[in-house]
Amino acid sequence: MGRIRHLLPILCLLLATQLQAISQKVIEKRIATILSQPDLTRGFWGIEVVSLSNGKTLFAQNADKLFTPASNTKLFTTAAALALIGPDYNFRTTVETNGTLDKHGRLIGDLVLVGRGDPNLSGRELPYLLRTERNEHPIHVLEQLADELVQKGVKYVDGDLIADDSYFAFERYGEGWSQDDLVWADGAPVSALTINDNVIFVNILPADRVGERAFVHITPFADYYRIDNRIITTPVGTVRKIFINREPGSTVLTLWGNTPLDDAGANEALALEDPAEFAAALFRQLLEKRGIVIYGRQHTRHTELASISTFTVTAIAPSISRGGDEPSRSLQNQPLVLASYQSKPLIEDVRVINKVSQNLHAEILLRLLGREKGTAGTVEGGLEVLRGFLNQAGVPADHYAFYDGSGLSRQNLVTPHAVVQLLR
Repeated sequence: MGRIRHLLPILCLLLATQLQAISQKVIEKRIATILSQPDLTRGFWGIEVVSLSNGKTLFAQNADKLFTPASNTKLFTTAAALALIGPDYNFRTTVETNGTLDKHGRLIGDLVLVGRGDPNLSGRELPYLLRTERNEHPIHVLEQLADELVQKGVKYVDGDLIADDSYFAFERYGEGWSQDDLVWADGAPVSALTINDNVIFVNILPADRVGERAFVHITPFADYYRIDNRIITTPVGTVRKIFINREPGSTVLTLWGNTPLDDAGANEALALEDPAEFAAALFRQLLEKRGIVIYGRQHTRHTELASISTFTVTAIAPSISRGGDEPSRSLQNQPLVLASYQSKPLIEDVRVINKVSQNLHAEILLRLLGREKGTAGTVEGGLEVLRGFLNQAGVPADHYAFYDGSGLSRQNLVTPHAVVQLLR
């Protein structure tokens, strides 16, 4: 299966370069030749070739059969986002309060870090140029926000520090995702408050002497995870074997195995459990490092999925909040914004999503579609908007079934014809 996956780009390139200005019979013959290769004969192929000049179908094989699209799902999500939300859309992250700041620098009220879906609160360089560059510190945006608070004169916070990701529902994972993915970067949980792609970087280096435990370094570090390090340094010439585990719902990282004395080091990206909770811990550290004293506790503000309801009862109970722990705000009760950060245009992240196949960012866009153009910032809210977009694009409803925005779900299905219709 791995060899077939590597041959797919070659197959697409051959088709793209060889199918110009040639007859239909020649096209059929050349495709048949390509598919007769030993590594491809055992696969089940769906193909549709359409002329861009006149719209004529030049070749079709299983074009109306449903296939698992995997990351091709991102084409549909990003196309809808560009068409409906627009390439110039900017995300805004703020630090707010419903309290007051007195002349002595005392904030009487809670301090709230509010995320609205910015996927690039990280060290990633934008625009994306052929490879991912991370020249900034992973938490440089949080550092900027903390510096703004110092400039505003904040010295004490009488209330709590709250990390608010209620812009989207607390719906971290998609239907049909593999449990094996959830510990790693590919399956990072989705949140409206996303720091460093909702992962931590783990660097493992051998100790100075054989038999000692290896050095484990985590970036960005927060007082959030408990590290159980059982990796032993072994003699030169031995083979590195490192295993990492974090049980779902746990904040304990267990690392075991061995690393040779002369090893250059191992690097892994591990998914967070609750991104907003992690952001709260990080932000508190940054504030305290700058001398800001927080007297209250740190916690999160989520929108529970169950609180977003379409039942008739909600229409006759307007006092029920759709924002989880956050009450509805009247015009007279707008928060005081103490610090803010605005992202680069959405188009920059679409390049990242489609060039490196960034799962988390695609999932954020799906929820953003629901929040900005649909009924709610949920998976289903986004899928509802996506279905409407595909209907307008002329993609038949029975030619696809999507359960997420990234393609991690094994339940997603799409036909070759649907892909062609979208790209046209």
